[in-house]
Amino acid sequence: MAPTPSFLSQQPYNVRCTLTFGDIYAQVLIWMAVIFVSLAAGLALMGASRPLFALVGVGLILVLSLPFLLFAFITTLLNHIALVPQQDQQGAA
Repeated sequence: MAPTPSFLSQQPYNVRCTLTFGDIYAQVLIWMAVIFVSLAAGLALMGASRPLFALVGVGLILVLSLPFLLFAFITTLLNHIALVPQQDQQGAA
């Protein structure tokens, strides 16, 4: 039988997520600003008798900005995940 790797035989860990809304607040505000600017541009193009350009423009802005939003949120989330060693429960009893 193969020996157990040393990192598996150590004490167990708890996974803690320390992410709060304040950590992603700026990201949400920026993406909301992008949405409102694209909708304003779409309405401006609608008024200029270019409805097809308006729809394509709004869709393009939203589709191109979504990966950046997801990347920013996922990296922020991963930066706030911590492995905390479990406390010894036998010593407290």
